[in-house]
Amino acid sequence: MISRKDSMPVEAREHMRGGDGTVHLTRVFPELPANARIFSVIELQPGESIGYHVHENETELFYFLQGTALVRDDEAEETLTAGDALSTPNGHGHGVKNIGKDPVRMVAVIVKD
Repeated sequence: MISRKDSMPVEAREHMRGGDGTVHLTRVFPELPANARIFSVIELQPGESIGYHVHENETELFYFLQGTALVRDDEAEETLTAGDALSTPNGHGHGVKNIGKDPVRMVAVIVKD
């Protein structure tokens, strides 16, 4: 199945997971396999964030395409940039904040365990 950029819906989420600002998610495919919950490109403008949250019975994967983000990975904080990746397995948590001057763009995939 091919999904064209101009047919991908964009969703705006205010204060996503208790974060700051309005995060935009571009859904890459309208339908996903039963074991997948999200396959999206997420964009955070400077100062915007996804609040810290824990994943239960699923794993979330992020691949950073652009920008500079402060990532909370359980209790650790790291700065991630384009080309970096983050995996958050079942029972673990994360949060992401754009700390740069450019948008943060990342691919997000959530698969059910």
